[in-house]
Amino acid sequence: MEAMPVDASTGVMNTLLSKLSKLLEEYTNIKGLTRNQITFLRDELSRMKPVLEMLADIDELDPLKKEWRDNVRELAFDIEDYTDSFMVRVNHGSDELPTGFKGFFRKLKKLKACPEISDEIDELIKTCAMESCKRHKRYKSVDVTSNSSTFGVDPRVLMLYDEVDKLVGVDGPKKHIIDWLTKDKDDKNLKVLTFMDLGSLRKKTLAVEVYCQVEDQFQCKSFFPMSRNLSRKKILRSIYTYLGITDNTPDDEGELIDRIRDYLKHKRYFIVIDDVWDEEAWKTIKLVLLNNRRGSRIVTTTRNAAVASCCTRDSDYVYQMKPLSLRDSKLLFFKRAFGSEDLPHPHLEKITDGILEKCDGLPLVIMIMSSLLADQHAEDEWERMLTDIDCALTKDPDIDIVKRVLSLSYYGLPHHLRACLLYLSIFPEGYEIDKQRLINRWIAEGFVHEEQGLSSYEVGEGYFNYLINKSLIQPVGSKHGKAKACQVHGIILDFLACKASEENFNTPSDAAEQQGLVSDNKVRVRRLCINNRNNNEIDTRLKGPNLSHVRSLTVFGDFGKTNLSDFTALHVLDQENKWSFGENWGSEDYHIANIQKLLHLRYLRLSSLSLNFDLTAKIEGLQNLETLDLLGLSIIELPSAITRLRRLARLYIGHLARFPNGTIVKMVNLEELTEFGIMSNDSYQQWKYLQELSQLTKLRTLKVTWDFEWSFVQSEEGLQSHVQSFISSCNVHNLYIRSIRIWPSPYPLSLKSCCPTNTCNLQKLHITYCFICKIPNWMSSLQYLRELKLYIYCIRQEDVEILGAIPRLIFLKLKTFYGTNGRILVPGYKGFRCLKYFGLVIMSCGTTPEFGEGSMPKLEHLKIRFCAHEEECLNGVTDFSFASIQQLSNLNKVEVHIYGCLVSCKDYDPDADMEDSNAKSAACLIKAAVKALPNRVICSFELAKTYGRLGTFHGLIKALNRHTGIPAEKILQEFLKLRVKQMIQNNKALRGLLNR
Repeated sequence: MEAMPVDASTGVMNTLLSKLSKLLEEYTNIKGLTRNQITFLRDELSRMKPVLEMLADIDELDPLKKEWRDNVRELAFDIEDYTDSFMVRVNHGSDELPTGFKGFFRKLKKLKACPEISDEIDELIKTCAMESCKRHKRYKSVDVTSNSSTFGVDPRVLMLYDEVDKLVGVDGPKKHIIDWLTKDKDDKNLKVLTFMDLGSLRKKTLAVEVYCQVEDQFQCKSFFPMSRNLSRKKILRSIYTYLGITDNTPDDEGELIDRIRDYLKHKRYFIVIDDVWDEEAWKTIKLVLLNNRRGSRIVTTTRNAAVASCCTRDSDYVYQMKPLSLRDSKLLFFKRAFGSEDLPHPHLEKITDGILEKCDGLPLVIMIMSSLLADQHAEDEWERMLTDIDCALTKDPDIDIVKRVLSLSYYGLPHHLRACLLYLSIFPEGYEIDKQRLINRWIAEGFVHEEQGLSSYEVGEGYFNYLINKSLIQPVGSKHGKAKACQVHGIILDFLACKASEENFNTPSDAAEQQGLVSDNKVRVRRLCINNRNNNEIDTRLKGPNLSHVRSLTVFGDFGKTNLSDFTALHVLDQENKWSFGENWGSEDYHIANIQKLLHLRYLRLSSLSLNFDLTAKIEGLQNLETLDLLGLSIIELPSAITRLRRLARLYIGHLARFPNGTIVKMVNLEELTEFGIMSNDSYQQWKYLQELSQLTKLRTLKVTWDFEWSFVQSEEGLQSHVQSFISSCNVHNLYIRSIRIWPSPYPLSLKSCCPTNTCNLQKLHITYCFICKIPNWMSSLQYLRELKLYIYCIRQEDVEILGAIPRLIFLKLKTFYGTNGRILVPGYKGFRCLKYFGLVIMSCGTTPEFGEGSMPKLEHLKIRFCAHEEECLNGVTDFSFASIQQLSNLNKVEVHIYGCLVSCKDYDPDADMEDSNAKSAACLIKAAVKALPNRVICSFELAKTYGRLGTFHGLIKALNRHTGIPAEKILQEFLKLRVKQMIQNNKALRGLLNR
């Protein structure tokens, strides 16, 4: 039976109906619980479900309907809790049960051991469900006419938010703020600059850019993101932590203030405090940020005018972010909605002006509105949107336009995606939410549909991208349409927090304590989030009968001494402590008790170096576990009991963790493994285990990390044969292989003899920090390969042609030392027909890329890194022929990183550079080529120093010689064996080096 998703409107109604049907099929006449009773319960809930869904589409409900909706939703949760408990206890350990009559009587014994559960279900039927049946007339009395309209849009190509920042312009405000901070260096008084932004996407971006630009001018610097509703002590402890003070954090407020002031007393400091919410928070901050008369500077950001006024004194300054002009508003709106700078549909021009007038120049509102209307061409749809806004403003002139637009966007989502969005309210403001972690949690919570031909993760990734395309979450770490993480804008997070509270969807621990939820027997806490970054005693915050209904427990910080026996319904347990190296690091006082009793647990993530966790003793009872993430723990030996986790699909461990003999082949449901580590001292056994992974038919993603001494690499029986054998037999979709050693081996890895048996399945292939000697011919036959990342010693013309022949390649990143004849030529009108991202790192001097006319026709994002040192080049050409970039007609973004320079600069502008240098010459050539392109291309430059002569080919060989002790001549022979004769003939300096 296809799994149905959990959603915000009906809770677990969909999954519950599925489970009740299964219960009817397998278990009847259990301790007085008859088939008719279960049938009645299922049918009654089925009639409630469509009414709940209709009510969920109504923005405002009268109190009676809201109470009925909430009661039915909570009823469904309770029934599922009991149903799950019954089915888990019956099925617990069933895989090991004997068959035949012995198996029958063993199972019957288990059924008799669960009378209290069947009694509970029976009681729910007799009371809650029967009471709902008596209220059946209410079903008919519900007016299901919704006053919200649903605006469905097709999924769009991801619009990178850094491009949006450029479009709406942060450069002007950034320059203005930096000038004010640095203009009077002789003024030793403390100065505070506050910039206020009511509804922009730019506030944090601007704060970060200002911080990065001026931080080097101060002895002490810190970027402090404020959280809401922090107590005075928590604010002080957070400042203490973010300043990097290593002493034990005192508990007394007065001592905290004294220590922070003493730490800053003799330092010229620069501190950015992002998002100050209220005046009381600022008054607390002022207690410790003293005027030490050393020219210290503070930048605060806020959305509150009263706070901005409170932060400033006579010598301070408030910079208010200006709304976008109509021109910039249109530019952002059209770029987001249609992917162009102009309106492609003239009949929408007048109504566009009306919509943008309502947006008040607020980028966040413009982004959401344009996402709602993306690719909609019908004028009536746009009219309906404008009418909805006008009606809301007429009804309540004081309504916040941001809130109204967010409401329209929220109610335009499918029900199950509303649950996915509300789930983000669990995470603090400004928190970077890892995509993989989020999707795996969605799966464990039951939010994700099952779709034929796709894994649950792939479906969840579609949800993630959909929310990005709707501008409801902001992508982080984007690489051509793929984001590694996301953030939620503070205004959107406020909206979601209110909705989550209304739906009893998520309960922060502070709210639970303030409202008495933990001790109130009538309120069911379904998801609990605890911020324990500065408090080690959380067991007192986890008391009360309601914990038996908690589905999800998220802890930011350490557990302290926590007993989990009360969390009988827990599906998700996620603990993270990025502050493990603080005062209690290494303590054995942190532990979690009775985790093995969490029979419903599907997702477990533990991340704290100070956590004392006996994996062997705890893991065996977690029979429903699907995701196990132990990357944050120092696990050396995995227990053999891990093979009993029959549902385990995703395993995340460090590369030092070892599998006991015979365990891998038994993990038949494993879909993802990160990382499998191989070290020199145990390489033979681990390679043997790695081969066993190829027998797991469901494995789709595998990350392998090795650390070999070069003496092992030289052996013909070593790395070469093992890698070739593994790749030939591997059947995964996503394969990542990397060496843990940064320095490249002088003995290149050969992939020539690999003959993959499942070439049609491979979609992503990364081989990094282990350089290959050439691109093998078989790569051109990888029919479904979309993403490729390789390190290669020398890129030859035939290598480029093989890569260009990969039919569906979208993302390509190459790292090399040089190209033949001083160039890497991409021929025109041949190959790379689907490529959208190309990253090229050239580690040595004297090589430049060249693009033929018509090459890479769909390329949108180019990122190149090369050396432009000022010394004599020993490897080919010395000029920079980058003009051919203008042949890449579809480009919209170019990133250039030039190293080997005399100075470092994160945001380099060659036009403002008054000095002549190779770096400036190269940057000017690239900038001129980009200007010749038809699109509006975002182009950025960064300069980096290179110490010594590492940037030159000669310097590289000498560095390798010092690092390895291998003679330079031998390194060159191995390192350049594909081309050494030609180079000796063409380069006197290199010939002289070899002769020495």
